[in-house]
Amino acid sequence: MRTALRLEPGEDLRRRLEALTVERGWPAAFVIAGIGSLRITALRLADATEPLQLQAPVEILSLCGSLSPAGAHLHMTIADAQGHVLGGHVAAGCEVRTTVELLVEVLEDLRFERVADARTGYPELHITPR
Repeated sequence: MRTALRLEPGEDLRRRLEALTVERGWPAAFVIAGIGSLRITALRLADATEPLQLQAPVEILSLCGSLSPAGAHLHMTIADAQGHVLGGHVAAGCEVRTTVELLVEVLEDLRFERVADARTGYPELHITPR
């Protein structure tokens, strides 16, 4: 099943997607595409432990990732008012400025879980049939 969503001004991008996944009972889903704008951005850059916080308007150039009842794994590229581009792992705290428009593919026959992986130190995607 494919669905389109619009997030509203003031919503937290990551937290809202995680809440929708639980509310709608999606066992496994992928954000295929996302565009929009943010007022506040929180991105964890490569090999960083804490997210970088930006308190300025940005445009979302691309947004994609996996959604599960156990949480989201999202990556995003953004551009600031001067056209500088930055990308990374979406953290909680990304506040929608005007809109975020998303295309989500729900995979009804699969279940996504997050399982601790000693090799990476992160909860990694575990895929099982539903």
